[in-house]
Amino acid sequence: MEATGLTRATVLGVCQGLVEAGWLEEVVDGGDSGPAPKGRPARRYQLRESAGVVVGLDAGESHLTAIVADLRGRELGKRRQGIDSHALGRAGRVANVRELIHVTLSDVGCDVDDVLLTVVGVPAPVDGDGASPDGGEFWQLMNSGFASNLQGKVIVENDANLAAIAEQAQEQSPNVATLLSGERFGAGLIVDGSLLRGCRGGAGEMRFLDVFDSKLVPDEGGSDGFGALARKWARSRIRSYDGATTLRHIPEGEISAEDVFQAASDGDPLASDIIARLGVRLARIAVVLSSLLDIERVVIAGGIALGIEPVLEHARTLLPRDSGLPLPDLVASKLGAEVVVQGAIESALTSIRREPMAFLPRMLRT
Repeated sequence: MEATGLTRATVLGVCQGLVEAGWLEEVVDGGDSGPAPKGRPARRYQLRESAGVVVGLDAGESHLTAIVADLRGRELGKRRQGIDSHALGRAGRVANVRELIHVTLSDVGCDVDDVLLTVVGVPAPVDGDGASPDGGEFWQLMNSGFASNLQGKVIVENDANLAAIAEQAQEQSPNVATLLSGERFGAGLIVDGSLLRGCRGGAGEMRFLDVFDSKLVPDEGGSDGFGALARKWARSRIRSYDGATTLRHIPEGEISAEDVFQAASDGDPLASDIIARLGVRLARIAVVLSSLLDIERVVIAGGIALGIEPVLEHARTLLPRDSGLPLPDLVASKLGAEVVVQGAIESALTSIRREPMAFLPRMLRT
C-alpha cells in the first residue's frame, strides 16, 4: 500500500488476483515476511515457490553450461560439459542442449513442465527476434535453432549482452562495455542505461578489430580474444626466443592463457612481454569505445577475467591522459566463467517480472 499509494482493498484485490494466477500464496504465520505486527490483523503473501523455475544456458563453441534457478534467482542445479560444435553441427548442438537441460532439471527433481522460461546465450549477433544474420556460417552454427527446437518458451540472446546484464545486476552503471575476450572479442554495450543491439544484433561485435589489425597492425590478432592471443603469441615466440622462459618447459600445444599469466606473475620476461602487448590492445579498444560511446567502465568478463589484472594494470598506464577524452575505468568481472549463464538467469527473471501474465505457473498447467 505504501509503495503504490493504493487503498488496502485494492491491494488485497490485486493480491487475490495473483493468488488465483498462481504467483502468490497467502501466509498465515508471517512466513518469509517475519512475525506479524501487533494491532490490526495483516494479510500476508509470499511468492509461490512451486510456480516454476527458469533455465539459463551458455551455449558456447566448446562448452555448454546450464543452471536451473527458482524465481528468486537462487541456483538449484548446474551442469557443464565440453562439446565440439563443428563436429556436432546445428542438430547435434540442439540435441546436446536438450539433454543437458533434461539432466540438470532431473538433478533437482524438476521436469520441462516446471520451466517458465529458458534463456540461451550464443556467441553470435542476435536481433530482437532471436535470429542471427545469414552472413556467417559460424553464427548460424552457434545460433542453432534453439528457439524453435527446445520445449517451452525460449529466448536466444548474444552471450556478451547476457554478460552485460549479469554485470549490471552486480553493479549498476549507465554507460559500460562488458567484454568477453577468451577466444573472440565481443562486447555487451549499455549506453544511457539501455542495452544496444542494432538492427541485426551486431552492436558490440567488434569487427573493426579485423579491419584495423589486419591492415594497420599486422599480427595483432583481429577479433581474437585475450585467451586465444596469449596462447598464440606464446607458441610463436618460444620458437625464436633466446632467453630463459618457463613457458619453454610446457609442451607447445598445451600452453594456456593461464600458463602465460602465471609465468608473467613469476617474472618470466617472455610472458611479461605478452602481457604488455595485450595491455596495448586493451588500451586501444578502451579509447575507441570511450570516444565513440562515452563509456565510463570497461569490464573484462568470462573465465579470462580471473588472471587479467596485470593486463589491466598495463593498459591503464597507456590511456591518453592529455587528449581530453574521458578515461574509462578498466575492471575485471568477479563472475568468472559463469557470467553468461548468470546473465541468462537474470534475463529470464527480468522477463517474468516485467510481464508475469505472459507466463503460466505450474499449478495452472496441471
